[in-house]
Amino acid sequence: MAILIGLSAIADKIKLPYPILLVGVGLVIGFAPALPDLALDPEIVFLIFLPPLLYDAAFKTSWHEFKTSIRPISTLAITLVFFTTVTVAIAAHYCIPGFSWPLAFVLGAIVSPPDAVAATSITKGLGLNKKVITILEGESLLNDASALIAYRYAVAAVTTGAFVFWKASLEFFLVAGGGIAVGIVIGYIFVLVHKKITHNPVVETSLTLLAPYIAYLAAERLHVSGVLSVVCAGLLVTWRAPEIFSYQTRMRTRVVWDTIIFLLNGIVFILIGLQLPVILNNIKGYSFLQLLGYGLLISLVTIIVRIVWVFAGVYNHRLFSRKQKPLAEGEAVSTPGETPWKNVLIVAWTGTRGVVSLATAMALPFTLNNGSPFPNRHIILFLTFVVIFVTLVVQGLTLPLLIRLLGVEKSVTTNKEDKELELTIAHQVLDFVEKDFPIKLESKVEEQIRKKYDITINKLNKDIQQIESHKKPATNLLSTSTGQLLLANLEIAKFQRELLIKFHKEGSFSDESIRHAERELDVEELRLNGLINKNEH
Repeated sequence: MAILIGLSAIADKIKLPYPILLVGVGLVIGFAPALPDLALDPEIVFLIFLPPLLYDAAFKTSWHEFKTSIRPISTLAITLVFFTTVTVAIAAHYCIPGFSWPLAFVLGAIVSPPDAVAATSITKGLGLNKKVITILEGESLLNDASALIAYRYAVAAVTTGAFVFWKASLEFFLVAGGGIAVGIVIGYIFVLVHKKITHNPVVETSLTLLAPYIAYLAAERLHVSGVLSVVCAGLLVTWRAPEIFSYQTRMRTRVVWDTIIFLLNGIVFILIGLQLPVILNNIKGYSFLQLLGYGLLISLVTIIVRIVWVFAGVYNHRLFSRKQKPLAEGEAVSTPGETPWKNVLIVAWTGTRGVVSLATAMALPFTLNNGSPFPNRHIILFLTFVVIFVTLVVQGLTLPLLIRLLGVEKSVTTNKEDKELELTIAHQVLDFVEKDFPIKLESKVEEQIRKKYDITINKLNKDIQQIESHKKPATNLLSTSTGQLLLANLEIAKFQRELLIKFHKEGSFSDESIRHAERELDVEELRLNGLINKNEH
């Protein structure tokens, strides 16, 4: 934890993507003579690390935007994963001595899925088009499931020595469908439980920590996909989150989960660094340069396959259609000077591997069913490490440079949509105060409220005009309220929250804008309740 905390401070100062720094430092500290060799139980990786990481990724995914981009997402997350698995398997089988077809497919399944955390960390702050971000995040959410299912059958083929294609295909659909069904059931159960619990953010936050493990273990006990179960449960709970979570729970949960995910990701990267010396010591019959050459070969295959597949997919399936929906329906448009092929190149180049590949590689069993050692386990671990390191460093460090070379301007559509949402709410609040307000207000108080929102509306209109002309918007105006005005503002906050839930259900605005407005409302509601409690005492 001390290393992780120190690294986070350094990463902020030197502007280096956090996953790249973690991998580099993990590699260095792994060779420190004072540190003990650490053997990690493979089952712990899947049980402890994967459920919360997948659940957090699902919880941050917008269903509306996900549904809008389902075609390119499914193309990348399912077909590209299997195509990468097959291509890497062919390269490993023919180029690396001792790699049978089942073993080659194990390696392919491990390195096939790009990582959500690494991609998000690297693209953060680059101002990419919203459609690009949606595709990358949606892909990284689903590709974990498809890659892990392929991994499961590849490992089974190695450990048992038998593999029947038609039987595996049938089981694939049963395992996937069963995982989705279990996730939906568990998600609904947790939604109902959250609805019954009110004014207890500690318990509700604890329930969010329990949900991914229940979803994962329930599915695995039924021998279906625990990964898909966790993803579906997370998507269902996040869809109902505006209705079932209080503002106290949202604020507390956000901080707790950010901390936990930060620690889990950091620990996984550090663990692989600590185990690298053990991996190298257990590899016999290969020189370090040979292993490094094999690792670079597999890395090159994964990068080239993604680039070829993405551009071929655009040509055949029109992943980035020039005909896009208007902003009012939640669809992003290209920014000035940006052409679709630039988005395609960015998606093709953002294929960094990370946490899931590390976890699946470390989760390989140590022995086969007959008790003999799992063949080439340490070589697979080393090759996985090289692929992660190469894709993180090469693609991660060059992505900002690529964006600058392409001349892609920062997208301002999200900030504009935030202001448009605030403007819509402000207009409807004024209408609410004038026609349906449940509290009888003094004319002076009503005039104060009306004046406040008139000022807000004028300011938001100016901000939207400034955003359209690429100028920096003015700072927010602060307002203070006392007495009856506090109660009136609290009632308005309640109405605003109902509006946000309505917009969320209708998909009128993107989830990102709604969450931004929700956070602002959480803070405002916390401030108002604090002032009211202070006045009462």
